[in-house]
Amino acid sequence: MLKRQDIERLEKTCLVSCAVKSGDSLGRQHREKEHPYRTRFQRDRDRVIHTSAFRRLEYKTQVFVYHEGDYYRTRLTHTLEVAQITRSICKSLQLNEDLAEAVALSHDLGHPPFGHTGQDVMNRLMKEHGGFEHNKQSLRIVKFLEKRYPEFPGLNLSWEVLEGIGKHSRDPDNPIIQRVAGYRFPSLEAQVADLADAIAYNAHDLDDGVTSGLLDIDQIRKVSLWRENEKALDRKYSNLDMKLKKYQIVRHIINDLISDFRKNTLKNIRKFKVETADDVRACPVRIGGFSAECGDRHQELKKFLFKNMYRHRRVRRIEFKAELCLTEIFKAYVKIPELLPERILQSEGLGPLERRVCDYVSGMTDRYAMSEYKRLFSPDEKD
Repeated sequence: MLKRQDIERLEKTCLVSCAVKSGDSLGRQHREKEHPYRTRFQRDRDRVIHTSAFRRLEYKTQVFVYHEGDYYRTRLTHTLEVAQITRSICKSLQLNEDLAEAVALSHDLGHPPFGHTGQDVMNRLMKEHGGFEHNKQSLRIVKFLEKRYPEFPGLNLSWEVLEGIGKHSRDPDNPIIQRVAGYRFPSLEAQVADLADAIAYNAHDLDDGVTSGLLDIDQIRKVSLWRENEKALDRKYSNLDMKLKKYQIVRHIINDLISDFRKNTLKNIRKFKVETADDVRACPVRIGGFSAECGDRHQELKKFLFKNMYRHRRVRRIEFKAELCLTEIFKAYVKIPELLPERILQSEGLGPLERRVCDYVSGMTDRYAMSEYKRLFSPDEKD
């Protein structure tokens, strides 16, 4: 039977030198007794999975509101896809899978309802009160808002997981930036989770866009990642059903991006003579990333999705309703605080009223936000 110390010894022999080792963690803000058979990062991953914020991701959308269909991706399915891609990359690069998975599972905890529209709305509403950014909100959730332990607020996650969640490491407002001298970038595990997020987001929005009918196949063929993989499939299979072809193309796009990321990251490790985790953090460039050619193709896909999917009439109508919903709920709570749950009113220690309202509203699911809007503004809706 493996003990924690056995796993830590295995990490030192099986992981590359620049990987973060569980036994070398900078630790937690509040000291805790070590677990007999789980490493610090394994415990962090498990703590995140058991949070209410993680469960609420099931009813927070990527692009489509939940009632648009049962097969479109939510923040939860997206998060699981990011975690899978992250573990796959880390295994092949001999990085710490447990740390990277903990970061991947945490990365969207702070996202408000209604996708990126929700973030834009919350940032506008909080402009005079410190703003809103989902990575910072994720940190706020795991450091303060989740109530799971009597000894400390939040989840008391390891420093390296907090580092990965706050991935915009050069932001001077990041509460963890001062901990390491010469700090420029997060660990390589955090960089993998960051790029896995981008890979999953774009490839799977492409999938949902085709499924929903928002994207026209002839339009998509102008995108090189799609076009080249479709040609390769046509050479291998004749008369392949378009639904099956779509799945295969998206699968191959993901594989192409992962393969390039892996190859280029190994190249950067050698080029910049990276030997330790601190070398990764202090490097003048991000070690984990695409080659220039693949990066251009990935950007082409992102621009295509922005123009043809995120600005589509159906999506814009969803966004219009979302903006109205969140704006009016927020303003009502600030104007009449007694409309808030008692626990929010009594939590002055978590900040001024506007910040507490922001915490509450950004934590809502799409479904709850729409129901709350009706309860607040529809005279015949029961409270």
